[in-house]
Amino acid sequence: MAAQKILLLSVSAGAGHMRAAEALKATAALHYPHADVLHLDVMAYVNTAFRKVYADLYLQIVTKHPTLWGMLYQVSDEAAPDGPSQRMRRAIERLSTRKLRIAIDDYAPDSVICTHFLPAELLMREIARSRFSVPVFVQVTDFDLHRMWVVSEMAGFFAGNDEVAFRMRAQHIPPERIHVTGIPVMPAFTQPHVRAECARQFGLAPERRTYLLMGGGAGLGVAPLAKRLLETDPDLQLVVLTGKNAQALAELKQLAARRAEPNLFPLGFTDEVAKLMACADLVVSKPGGLTTSECLAMGVPMLVTAPIPGQEERNADYLLEHGAALKAVDDLALEYRVQYLRRRPQMLMNMRERAKELGRPQAAHDALKLVFQHLAGK
Repeated sequence: MAAQKILLLSVSAGAGHMRAAEALKATAALHYPHADVLHLDVMAYVNTAFRKVYADLYLQIVTKHPTLWGMLYQVSDEAAPDGPSQRMRRAIERLSTRKLRIAIDDYAPDSVICTHFLPAELLMREIARSRFSVPVFVQVTDFDLHRMWVVSEMAGFFAGNDEVAFRMRAQHIPPERIHVTGIPVMPAFTQPHVRAECARQFGLAPERRTYLLMGGGAGLGVAPLAKRLLETDPDLQLVVLTGKNAQALAELKQLAARRAEPNLFPLGFTDEVAKLMACADLVVSKPGGLTTSECLAMGVPMLVTAPIPGQEERNADYLLEHGAALKAVDDLALEYRVQYLRRRPQMLMNMRERAKELGRPQAAHDALKLVFQHLAGK
């Protein structure tokens, strides 16, 4: 019997969508080793002009003009799906992704999982015109439901939490196609980690209050933020992930070398984030959907900073409403909350319990199980 072929389609506009797809792929390798799983980035099959507008411009807007992005997020969420602007957008997407449709046909999958709405919309049209008969599933990657994720003709939707599922039903998605699985995280975030063992691996003192500062892949703004945290709480043991920002890494290494005691640990890009989270009492980060899900899977509370208007603000709201995070709107708020938690260790412990309750470490496995059950029932 031929191996079942699962195609994962994502878009490299931000890292979260790609990380969700990679989490599904890695989880499939563990639990469904006989399946044939392929992950394609839609942006690898479009022309340079389209990629610059769709992916590069998105990153520029959210980093340099977040208020503008918030407005665009709201306007597009409220736009009628069949309105002129949305029809034109989808037409441009179809014209720009012909190579992708050829790649999909060449692979001939048994099922498709989309971790971004763009490929789901493209396949929706093919299904509606009887040119594609394979079941397509959509994995939403934030704790919010933007209107663009609501795509007809889909076999199923995977929601991060109950509210996203509620919003899906309000958008007239058939309830039987909605599954609350959580947002996929890599297998490393599903495994037990012993804090003392992980701390020794990185030269950390396991008994010391430890914060993990994450700056995303670009490591933007981590150096000044790290300095602020150490000035606010000199007894803090701080691990800083600078991503691919070599300048920030070099600056923080120099700062660490000058400190009287070793309490600053800067690291560049690493695939050991789960172990570092196991050492941490708190994660300081922007609340991207995947970062948030990884923290919750590990049961680590967050201090969220500078959320992007739109999806990240909704992610932050979700954490705040459930007591798993605090939010710092500026540097003074950050300083206040760090001092506040320092004086209230019990509050930090309570936040940790709330994070554990919200975590869905098996999200990828649960989504894949539903896909394979669907195929078995065909």
